[in-house]
Amino acid sequence: MDDDLRSLLPRVDFTRRGFVVTTLAAGFALAAQPVTADTITTDTKGLDAGEVKIPVADGNIPAYRAQPAGGKNLPVVLVVQEIFGVHEHIKDVCRRLAKLGYLAIAPELYARQGDVSKMTDFKEIIASVVSKVPDAQVMSDLDATVAWAKASGAGDTAKLGITGFCWGGRIVWLYAAHNPKLKAGVAWYGRLVPPGPSDDLHPKYPVDVAAALKAPVLGLYGGADNGIKPEHVEQMRQALKAAGKTDEIVVYPDTPHAFFADYRDTYRPEPAAEGWKRMLEFFRRNGVA
Repeated sequence: MDDDLRSLLPRVDFTRRGFVVTTLAAGFALAAQPVTADTITTDTKGLDAGEVKIPVADGNIPAYRAQPAGGKNLPVVLVVQEIFGVHEHIKDVCRRLAKLGYLAIAPELYARQGDVSKMTDFKEIIASVVSKVPDAQVMSDLDATVAWAKASGAGDTAKLGITGFCWGGRIVWLYAAHNPKLKAGVAWYGRLVPPGPSDDLHPKYPVDVAAALKAPVLGLYGGADNGIKPEHVEQMRQALKAAGKTDEIVVYPDTPHAFFADYRDTYRPEPAAEGWKRMLEFFRRNGVA
């Protein structure tokens, strides 16, 4: 199946060949520790869950997959990692979705650039790995993940959604402009405008692709986010309005960045639960169910 899948993928020439990450990290990324007492752990009872390999244009990347045991024709949700990669929190999000009847899959999108799970410094993570991950590579790897889900027989990719957190929140907006077959996206506190000059690896931000969105997106943001200011949210809202889009952006007052991350001290249970409820309803309303 791997060779057949790979033959269907576009030939993408990335500047860096080879894979640094060939298997997923166990537990939580070092930079995210110590984890808090609020950390949610979802069991695998009734699930098929664990690591799988996704054939991509230049090899294979690891991914975490969770689904109801033996399920077929399940709605598919791509889960896009935070800056910490596919560590335990992202795996748990997949299990939570699987418990609700989804095939949820989180590909390791830094596989070529580096293993952030063993890094303890945020600046090092961004400078040595995250900043070197091309958006084109991410879009291609997500397309490959969709192809894997379809070929597996378990996923119905006509019911395709995507959700992502922080770094992954930005990716949700970009993927909604990239894939015309996507039904809906939910972006949790992803950057909307560039933090500085754009570069060749990251040429566009959500505000730049508002008019190109091919699927509705729900944005979930914190009003006290130090990195994503109220004016950034308003700029995105105006871009969507100018493009005639009806995408939704919800801002939770006095709420910090990473408010869904239950393993961190930024976790806010009420906005997190309300956002999760909104996400599920948004998926149902837009055919991801």
